[in-house]
Amino acid sequence: MRGKIIRGVGGFYYVVADDERIYECKARGIFRKEGIKPLVGDDVEISVIDEEKLVGNIDDISERTNLLIRPAVANVDQAMVIFSLHRPDPNPGLLDRFLISMEYNSVETVICFSKSDLVDDEYCEELKNIYKNCSKDILVISNNDKSGISSVREVLKGKTTVLAGPSGVGKSSLVGHIVPDFKPEVGEVSRKTKRGKHTTRHTELFFVEKDTYILDTPGFSSVELPDMLPEELRYYIPEFEPYEGKCRFLGCTHIHEPDCEVRKTLDTDEPVIADSRYRSYIQMFEEANNRAVRSGRSSR
Repeated sequence: MRGKIIRGVGGFYYVVADDERIYECKARGIFRKEGIKPLVGDDVEISVIDEEKLVGNIDDISERTNLLIRPAVANVDQAMVIFSLHRPDPNPGLLDRFLISMEYNSVETVICFSKSDLVDDEYCEELKNIYKNCSKDILVISNNDKSGISSVREVLKGKTTVLAGPSGVGKSSLVGHIVPDFKPEVGEVSRKTKRGKHTTRHTELFFVEKDTYILDTPGFSSVELPDMLPEELRYYIPEFEPYEGKCRFLGCTHIHEPDCEVRKTLDTDEPVIADSRYRSYIQMFEEANNRAVRSGRSSR
C-alpha cells in the first residue's frame, strides 16, 4: 500500500495511506544499514501488519523530488510564508531572506499577509506591489473574519505545502481553518514582544484532502542565508533578472559598479526594486562576502 509520512516520533512514523487511514509504522532495518532516515513528506510503500490496530512497516521510500533541512521535510511542492500586517509588524529583511532560501532550494513561494482586519487596504496594496515579482502568489487574509481563507484553500489544493513564518502571525490559526480537527498550540501574543508565547514545537504534515497536505512548522525569528558567494546572490533577486548582462560590467553585482543599469533606476519614479528590498540585498551581500572572506573563498 502506498502512503505519505505525516509525522515521525520516537522511531515511529505515521503514514496516511491510499485508503486515507493513518498507520503507525516502523522503518525496516535495511534503511538504517544504508544510512537512510525516513522523513516527513516521504512517499512510501508500507505493508500492513495489523489491519485493526492500523500498524505496519515501511518497506520502500520513493526517490525524493527535493529536501529541505530546516524544517526537515521531503517532496515539498511549495512554501507559504505568513507575515502579519500588524502585531507584529512585518519584518521585510526576514521575509527577503526566506524568499532567497526557498529560491535557492527551487521551491516556489506564496506570500500570505495575515491580520488584514487590523490595517487599511492601501497598506495591503503597497506591500503587494513591493513583492509582486517575488512570489508565485500574494494572499491577504484575516483569521478573525475568515476573509481570504477560500483563496488559501485554492492555492493549497493538490500540493504539499510548507507553512512558515515568525511566531504570532496566526499560522496555526490558519491551519485550524483548513484542517477542522487540528488543535493549534497557540497562546496569546506577548504584550512586550508582540509575538506568540506558545506556538508549534514540531514538524507535522496534515492531510487536508486527496493529494493535499500542509506542514505547520515552528515559528522562526531568523533565517540563515544559503551558502553562496556574494556575487551569486543577485541570481536569486527576481527584480534583477531583466537587467542581467545589460550593465557596463559583466557580472555586475548592482552595488558599487559604475554604469549599473539597476542603480540608475533607484532614484527615479519607477525603481526596478523597492528601497526596502534593495537595502536587504545589500545587507545580505555583505554578510555573504564576510562569510566568504572568513572561509578564504572571496574574490574581492
